[in-house]
Amino acid sequence: MRRRLQSPSLLADIDIREAAALAHRFQAELAASKSAVSRREFDWYPYDSFGTISVFDSVLTGANRWLRSLIGDEPVLDAGCGDGAVSFFLESLGARVYAVDHAPTNYNRMAGVKALKSVLRSSVRVASMDLDARPDFRECGLALMLGVLYHLKNPFGVLESLAAKAHYCLLTTAITRYSTDGRTSLTGLPVAFLAGRNGLRGDETNYWIFTEAALLNLIDRTGWEVADSNIVEDRESTLWGSQRDQRAFCLLRSRLRPPVERPQLVAGWHELENDAWRWTERRFSISLPAPANVKLRCTVPDVVPVPIALSCGGTTRTFPAIGDYDIEVPAGRGVLEFELDHALAPGPHDGRERGIIVRAVDL
Repeated sequence: MRRRLQSPSLLADIDIREAAALAHRFQAELAASKSAVSRREFDWYPYDSFGTISVFDSVLTGANRWLRSLIGDEPVLDAGCGDGAVSFFLESLGARVYAVDHAPTNYNRMAGVKALKSVLRSSVRVASMDLDARPDFRECGLALMLGVLYHLKNPFGVLESLAAKAHYCLLTTAITRYSTDGRTSLTGLPVAFLAGRNGLRGDETNYWIFTEAALLNLIDRTGWEVADSNIVEDRESTLWGSQRDQRAFCLLRSRLRPPVERPQLVAGWHELENDAWRWTERRFSISLPAPANVKLRCTVPDVVPVPIALSCGGTTRTFPAIGDYDIEVPAGRGVLEFELDHALAPGPHDGRERGIIVRAVDL
């Protein structure tokens, strides 16, 4: 799987749903790597680091679903990396990764991430950093802030510093709908709670808990805009007493360091198969930030009824028989929308809508 994100082929980009499936496989490899750590005198970080990736499948939309477009040509910053599970996973996909955490408050004082780096022979750069003091962030394409915000004393300063260094940020954090009595609704109020000396749920490293409105204000005032977001029920959270609270999942886009636009797949593409080709849906699209000629190298397989017609930009090409075809689209810019006149409906053996197979996208 290494270097897939660095491939020049648009088809080799990885959709967030594909990433979730690959993360599930990597989890088994990571468990084996943990077993290979000898003379362990620490406990592993006990929480599932990969479940968040699956949740983002229901959060990210359109062009935001593709990892290479979010990461670009720069490294990923994993801020608050825990034992580095997500860092090592992204490295397995070909990304360069900087993993940082604050050793004094890390679950095992960063012994876990350092042990895994060694046994995996990883190139992930691991460093201890006090984010609240002077966060010395490197420039990066994508930053991860997964379950970190409520552990920060100075979330405003950290997010503001990060907005100057990253194009995008995947952020998750606990939020509350109620006051500390568990009954008074705070919906719509930009309120933040500062936890007492004992923290929350016995964790003294918990500091600020925001309402949804307060979180949105914080995001806006620190130089970010929300590209995609969702609020989900957090069954594991009990912030004040017995009621269940929520967790916010956000993709943030920096206003201080705007993203570099690049050609990318958008919608209507199924997972990459054999590292070589993808099925499309009946409608599929490609985004072009600058004018470019596009050539699709396609295959009409024997399971698709023929003839079948493909339309784009007012031009229609008919494929009269099964076989391989090259489709050239004149120079265009923006989102190119392709549409087939029919497709295979989802069935008991394959639940996908399937149109044609694309073997390559040449620009």
